[in-house]
Amino acid sequence: MTYAEVYESWRSDPEGFWLQAARAIDWHRFPSQALSEEADPVPLWFPDGMVNGCHNALDRHVAEGRTHDIAIIHDSPVTESRTEITYGELLGRVARLAGALKARGVTKGDRVVIYMPMVPEAIEAMLACARIGAIHCVVFGGFAARELAVRIDDCKPKAILAGSCGIEPNRVVAYKPLLDQALREADHKPEFCVILQRPQAMAAIEHGRDIEWHDFQEEAEPADCVPVEANHPAYILYTSGTTGRPKGVVRPTGGHLVALHWTMKNIYATEPGEVFWAASDVGWVVGHSYICYAPLIHGNTTVVYEGKPVGTPDAGAFWRVIAQNKVRTFFTAPTALRAIKREDPEGRMARDHDLSALRAIYLAGERADPDTVAWARDVAQVPVYDHWWQTETGYTITGNPVGIEPLPVKDGSSTVPMPGYDVHILDEAGHDRPRGELGAVAIRLPLPPGTLTGIWGDEARFRRSYLSTHPGYYTTGDAGMIDEDGYVSILARTDDVINVAGHRLSTGGMEEVLADHPDVAECAVIGVSDPLKGQLPMGFLCLNRNCGRPPEDIVGEAVDLVRERVGPVAAFKLAVVVERLPKTRSGKILRATMAKIADGEDFAMPATIDDPTILDELRAAIAPLGYGMTKTEKTA
Repeated sequence: MTYAEVYESWRSDPEGFWLQAARAIDWHRFPSQALSEEADPVPLWFPDGMVNGCHNALDRHVAEGRTHDIAIIHDSPVTESRTEITYGELLGRVARLAGALKARGVTKGDRVVIYMPMVPEAIEAMLACARIGAIHCVVFGGFAARELAVRIDDCKPKAILAGSCGIEPNRVVAYKPLLDQALREADHKPEFCVILQRPQAMAAIEHGRDIEWHDFQEEAEPADCVPVEANHPAYILYTSGTTGRPKGVVRPTGGHLVALHWTMKNIYATEPGEVFWAASDVGWVVGHSYICYAPLIHGNTTVVYEGKPVGTPDAGAFWRVIAQNKVRTFFTAPTALRAIKREDPEGRMARDHDLSALRAIYLAGERADPDTVAWARDVAQVPVYDHWWQTETGYTITGNPVGIEPLPVKDGSSTVPMPGYDVHILDEAGHDRPRGELGAVAIRLPLPPGTLTGIWGDEARFRRSYLSTHPGYYTTGDAGMIDEDGYVSILARTDDVINVAGHRLSTGGMEEVLADHPDVAECAVIGVSDPLKGQLPMGFLCLNRNCGRPPEDIVGEAVDLVRERVGPVAAFKLAVVVERLPKTRSGKILRATMAKIADGEDFAMPATIDDPTILDELRAAIAPLGYGMTKTEKTA
């Protein structure tokens, strides 16, 4: 079947489509219907089905004779080690950990916080929770104590599973002191904590509350899988938003399994047994969906990578992992490729490795500028596909259905909507915008299986955040357009659409132009206040390491480039060269914070910021342009 035929088969019979997809996973009780309209505000999928996530990730593969197949490759350049774990070994480890949790009273519905680095035990912890029906809440390892405390108070875990430390390229980050401080600050107190000791930073154990990882499991009996309702929460994952308190996205178990299994073949064209690598962290949604669950549900080998795109040891790290582990499908963020490109613009380090096993690269997490896509395609000599989705959806909204029918790539577009997603571009009144015009990206309800069913403990916020702006639609918070061929382009967050003298312009479109400059490795554009035009665009340029040209020359060329390609209407004349951009730990550029700094407004330090000192650097860079001063400084 072609993509158009598959999409139309979903549109004409969505319930039949998803019931058929549901047959690819094991059910303890197969659902008699696909969709229940009784739930409000979001209908529930597979309402009477009973299922277990761990069974689908491990037990069924072992039962099918795949005991000795590799489930996890732990590739850790920071510890100079590489470990393979078979499906049989992983099942034994997970069942034993689940048994230890069960023996300490953790049961179906209890929450368990996981605060760990990129080690196999993090995956084991997630699957052990799924095995007994506990709801896991993974918090990015090394997150600040206050932010960890906020999440503990929100989800109220019975237990916390934590690593003693994480390892960065040039330092060891002790997690246990952060956990101890978080528990002092939190009102809620877990019954116990399990600590995985790592030799790089052994943790102090608080007797009566803490127990070491191996001691905890020493006498545990392996636990069997506990069937749960299809809409029982598999996990809570707090969004890594740049402002405000985090939202705990709730993921339903059954739809999560069905949808992720469907994507592995139909989007990623991956066959069971192949090596699949998502270069992310288990603390983010990509890590949940495509390091832990989807590859194992589908019967693949998943790579758990404890390292960075550069610095462990160099910009050839990703290519080395792909070659050594014979990765067939590679999933990463554009920001990672830009970091590699900045250090190795010619892609010479890729030529030192045999990438012949690699079939394709997939990009997500932020907009993929055409220059980065073209660079990666040339260096790796494989197709590079951008696709767009969110923490809230858990998998692809728009992408290239390579496993169904590879569609022509349009650089700057994430291609077409996947089955389950009826994507619309709306104006402020909720009317569809004409093809090719910018607007708010919204999805007509109901959302497909596996997408969020709410915000943990806050239905009012769920409605307010996602469902109230355009009744009958899920609000994505992104701005974009659909062209005459039905291709979707996501250009910016809605907040990043700026108004210059009455003209609505996408900062993403300007970034695309700036990224095309041969000396620009990475860039960002924000809107700053202007008394005449309302807003003006301001560009930030990070240059390639081997550039060697005067920054002012490149700024001038960048301004001319935007005026040439976007037009004088953009009024683009403010740009600076900076060493780095402020980002979250997941790689998203903190544009909203940058705009507040430029306008001299008060702002809360984003909890997810990778390095707060970057903000001072940014403020100093824009001071010569007359921006970045607070009201007090302006008055003085």
